[in-house]
Amino acid sequence: MPYYRSIGSVPPKRHTQHRDAAGDLYYEELMGEEGFSSDSSLLYHRNIPSALADVQPWDLGDTSLTPNSPLRPLHLRLHDLFAPGDAKGVDAVRGRRLVLGNADVRLCYVAADAVSPWYRNAIGDECVYVERGGARLETVFGAFDVREGHYAILPRATTHRWRPLVEGDADYAEPFRAMFVEANSHVGPPRRYLSTHGQLLEHSPYCERDYVVPTAPLLAEDIDEDPRAHTAVHIKHRGTGPSGIGGTIHTAPFHPLDVVGWDGCLYPFLFHISDYEPLTGRVHQPPPTHQVWEGHNFVVCNFVPRKVDYHPLAIPVPYYHSNVDSDEVMFYTDGDYEARKGSGIARGSVSLHPGGHAHGPQPGAMEASLGAERFDETAVMVDTFRPLDLGEGALACDDGRYQWSWTGGEAGTDAPGPGGAR
Repeated sequence: MPYYRSIGSVPPKRHTQHRDAAGDLYYEELMGEEGFSSDSSLLYHRNIPSALADVQPWDLGDTSLTPNSPLRPLHLRLHDLFAPGDAKGVDAVRGRRLVLGNADVRLCYVAADAVSPWYRNAIGDECVYVERGGARLETVFGAFDVREGHYAILPRATTHRWRPLVEGDADYAEPFRAMFVEANSHVGPPRRYLSTHGQLLEHSPYCERDYVVPTAPLLAEDIDEDPRAHTAVHIKHRGTGPSGIGGTIHTAPFHPLDVVGWDGCLYPFLFHISDYEPLTGRVHQPPPTHQVWEGHNFVVCNFVPRKVDYHPLAIPVPYYHSNVDSDEVMFYTDGDYEARKGSGIARGSVSLHPGGHAHGPQPGAMEASLGAERFDETAVMVDTFRPLDLGEGALACDDGRYQWSWTGGEAGTDAPGPGGAR
């Protein structure tokens, strides 16, 4: 986060005494990136943030990854992972299904209606895209009301929990569904959008006014919970097993919402996809035009409703292209994606186009797009610069046929693909 904020009660000078009304010291915690060499915030706790009452292992479930071999483009039906009613009792931390991943990033999906445990990702930032429904996101920096179309950017080690809206809540529309982009790095605006001091520049498709940021501290008593209650925090951290991921539950002898104030340039924020201003041209614009975030060895783009190419001979759908350096994941969340018509892809679908396979419009899509002036589509794309392997979620919802969608048949191989699909 490129700009400074001060929320709640902080002392005039950092690293100096800060006391409550009874004269007791608050405990200052520096939460910083890259050691002490990048963005940071100072949080002022009522309790010693290091205090532990118990430590237990957390079984993360199946975090294994299977190579996409033989190499295939895939269509994954994410809604099949959580059919209607399957969100009952599921929370957005422990209920995630691992879809795709590599050494830099993991893509998970969940449908949930239960309050999650308190959670901290100590591996990297999380970029969460809310596909459907809404939730209250409670963090040690403050709280947010998230809704369909929101990105939530959660810095590494931010303690938080998800409280999905459920039937009976005032703003409830449908169950909460979200994709979690779990990075092994930090996630933020592309560097080309930023000044040397971190301000979003004029050519950026969004600006700081579009961010939703914390406005007040959030304390346990604000949500009618006991500040002195022993509280478990689920931590995802670096591990030594095959997946490189470990899980631990730390129980603190107090409630995690004990931060009376904080200041700095590192904190969670929201950005709504409808505030992204698409760039268009006379001919088809390449995917970097649609970029919204970046992390180490991956980028996030979004495709939103927009006017399209206006050259008199323009072909509005994408040209065929080979991903020489990247795997391309597209999560289709709304509208009609013109280039994929006839492939079976619909809302809730993910396509994986791996490096080494040329891909582009489905047969007939080029001709059908001629003369189009506008595309009504919403999709989130993640491009990775290392190959993506398949998590248990991908193996469970692969349609098994997408690789034939450009030819209309199933000729060419008798060998089953991952998960046994032919």
